[in-house]
Amino acid sequence: MTDLAAVSPPQSPADAVSSPPLAPANATPLCYVVDEEASIRHFLSLVLHGAGIDTMEFADGAAMRRALEHRVPDLVFHNIPLDSADAVESMIALGHKSLACSVQLMSNRGAAVLEHVKNIGAQQQISMLPVLKKPFETEAVIKILETLKIGIPASAAVRLDLSEALDKNWIEFWYQPKIALRKKQLAGAEAYARARHPQHGIVKPSAFMPDASEAAVLKLSELALKSTLTASESFSKLGINLRLTVNIPFAALAQLPVEDIVRAQRPNPDNWPGLIIDVPEEQIVTDLPLAACLAKKFEPLNVRMAIDDAGRAYETLASLGDFPFTEIKLDRAFVADCATDKVNAPLCKTMINLAHHYGRTAVAMGIEKAPDALAMVSMGCDFGQGFLLGLPMAEERFISLLRQRGAARAEAAAT
Repeated sequence: MTDLAAVSPPQSPADAVSSPPLAPANATPLCYVVDEEASIRHFLSLVLHGAGIDTMEFADGAAMRRALEHRVPDLVFHNIPLDSADAVESMIALGHKSLACSVQLMSNRGAAVLEHVKNIGAQQQISMLPVLKKPFETEAVIKILETLKIGIPASAAVRLDLSEALDKNWIEFWYQPKIALRKKQLAGAEAYARARHPQHGIVKPSAFMPDASEAAVLKLSELALKSTLTASESFSKLGINLRLTVNIPFAALAQLPVEDIVRAQRPNPDNWPGLIIDVPEEQIVTDLPLAACLAKKFEPLNVRMAIDDAGRAYETLASLGDFPFTEIKLDRAFVADCATDKVNAPLCKTMINLAHHYGRTAVAMGIEKAPDALAMVSMGCDFGQGFLLGLPMAEERFISLLRQRGAARAEAAAT
């Protein structure tokens, strides 16, 4: 697992007074994240990277102020610490640089302190956004980006033909972080298909999967498997070995030459962490013997099968004497509001216990609220995915995030 360590900014002379260079035309938007809490910095970076925005993380305003000499950010998330003077100095520094950026203050402090710092920023003619009170969730961050119109625009409400998208090479795969809930570490990533349409931009699977033909789904599944193996090798070249997950329908999985594809395209098997193939629970239980046979067949290749969208077939899964599946992934419909829902909470706990009974791991899908994440931790759930923990992001964005983490670890080790 990869530790979500902070990234220290590049250093510059403290007495530099020249204006920072403007970003080159068509440069990726950049956001500075200032907070003494590493978990807040990492959370914001995950969300922002998923929205197509680069980030630099700083533990205090002084470090951010030094970085202002290098590039003008498009947006600054700045926490107001106990000593609000640090935030005030940052507002003054931003004003002196005449930076054309927006500032999002965030804090759990009283309204008077927040308004004081905000007013200082306004006096410096900085674009000050409404103060964000902690704790906040992913939705609040996304709304800020939508208001400012930076990052990746929302997917268009269109319908695409999957066969056409495949033939015209519009399909690509984005990766959503998978987080070890108790340790708050990056433990893997799951691949999700996207279509990059020349007019409509990024389009989600809901636009091209519902009416897809069986042949097109099979072709997409093969592409997903090959692309994920290629991405796994790219990540390993960065020195980060993450076990990736790919979704493949049961009918397609039974037809694909999985063994041949994996042997031909997997990274060095000596240090490769392997691959997980997700298959929906409702499809697995229709033919458990075949599903178990495939799972055992793939094991020597370091390829495991997981039960996706789980929670409705407990009795069937509990009756298995042998359990060849590596994970039980809780359906997002049950994870939602599990902190308070009297039906979802015990169901989630039962499925987590079932996974642990077989010596397997449990994954909570679709975590969008902090109370639900805490509930999953208290229930003993091993991993989590969802907008709260990180949005799906294009492969180059995910690699950028991995490099950021790798640079932080290297600097921490040197220090």
